[in-house]
Amino acid sequence: MRSIPFILALIAAVLPEVECAEKTPPYGRETTRTLPTKRRQVWAVAPVINLSGEQGVDPFLQADLVFQQLQQVQGVTVVPVNRVAEVYATLKIAQVSSPEQASLVCDLLGCDGLVVASVTIFDPYNPPKLGGAVQLFMKPRSYNRPIDVDPRELARQSTPREVDATPALANGSTVQVVGMYDGANGTVRDALRRYAAGRNDPLGPLGEKEYLVHMDRFCGFAYGDMIERLIASPKLNGL
Repeated sequence: MRSIPFILALIAAVLPEVECAEKTPPYGRETTRTLPTKRRQVWAVAPVINLSGEQGVDPFLQADLVFQQLQQVQGVTVVPVNRVAEVYATLKIAQVSSPEQASLVCDLLGCDGLVVASVTIFDPYNPPKLGGAVQLFMKPRSYNRPIDVDPRELARQSTPREVDATPALANGSTVQVVGMYDGANGTVRDALRRYAAGRNDPLGPLGEKEYLVHMDRFCGFAYGDMIERLIASPKLNGL
């Protein structure tokens, strides 16, 4: 009989811990992305082009975010932005202005494609906004690097006239996706909630809301969504 109070006290001490354990939110599972190709692709990431007019957009930081998202795509090996920047400096160009320039950069890097992202709207305040595009230039399989080529001349030669169509890669592909992500939009928040599953600590002080207060995380979500649509393009079938 003397042990009954002790047992009751032990049960009272254990019950709160059991209840807390049951209420602990489980970790989610992030969605995996796969590029369905015949062979593994090697893509390089270029510095992001800032068209927003905002001084706070760092082309290399944004390119690193694109790089991180592409690294999560199965079937793709990613070349970081610093390697592309070195090639740009060698060619004395600030960015690629034509598919021919992009093919030259790919050939010098030994990769299959060049990913160029651009930012048109950048608002880091809650709720954040990001508008932009992700473009993939694929090097043609039959590409032969010109001898003693001036990359700036390549840009001038490929500039379309009024009667010409937008230049495209011969035997290659140019794929572009565009997106506008407003953190105040309900559909964007729904997509963000799905993306955040498995990518945030459910016991953290903010949980999935950290994607609305940290612009880098919000940009990562936006680039991830555009990349997901990019790799689903029919143009990339059969690579």
